[in-house]
Amino acid sequence: MILPITAYGDPVLRKKAKDINQDHPKLKELIDNMWETMYNASGVGLAAPQIGLPVRIFLVDTTPFSDDEDLSEEEQKALDGFKKVFINAKITDETGEEWTFNEGCLSIPDIREDVSRKENIKITYLDENFKEHTEEYDGLLARVIQHEYDHIEGVLFTDKLSSLKKRLLKNKLGNISKGKIRVEYRMRFPEMKKGR
Repeated sequence: MILPITAYGDPVLRKKAKDINQDHPKLKELIDNMWETMYNASGVGLAAPQIGLPVRIFLVDTTPFSDDEDLSEEEQKALDGFKKVFINAKITDETGEEWTFNEGCLSIPDIREDVSRKENIKITYLDENFKEHTEEYDGLLARVIQHEYDHIEGVLFTDKLSSLKKRLLKNKLGNISKGKIRVEYRMRFPEMKKGR
């Protein structure tokens, strides 16, 4: 089932999400719905807070990035078919040079900005079968994971922008909260007036 994506301004996007256990109600259905919602919106990642749930689940499928000609063959191969569910994730280390990449977010449509992040991460998480993994990622894979991880920490990519950039985006962000934007997928706007 395709769920509405929570828009910028909703308090759930600012909450530090809670860990879940294997008994979480309808977990498989939730994950299936998240995949369907993400693909419907042409996203490469989606976190539970983006569908209004303050729980530590996010998923990633970087396949759409794998045909980017600016990337090396090795990077393209790493991104192609990379599809994972991360439950109760914890980034334990971020290392390497900071590098900049133009990011966007399904909860903040029509805004894309350059964001700096560390090159390498180490992350511990549970998969959908609650099997524990500790893995290291770099480059674009690390970045997509960092972006989704930020969501379960209550952080948005716009928080990483300069104060000048934030001021310049203030009206645009306000309009997103109010639903004054055209989107190709279902969204839930926190400040949209009832009956519109």
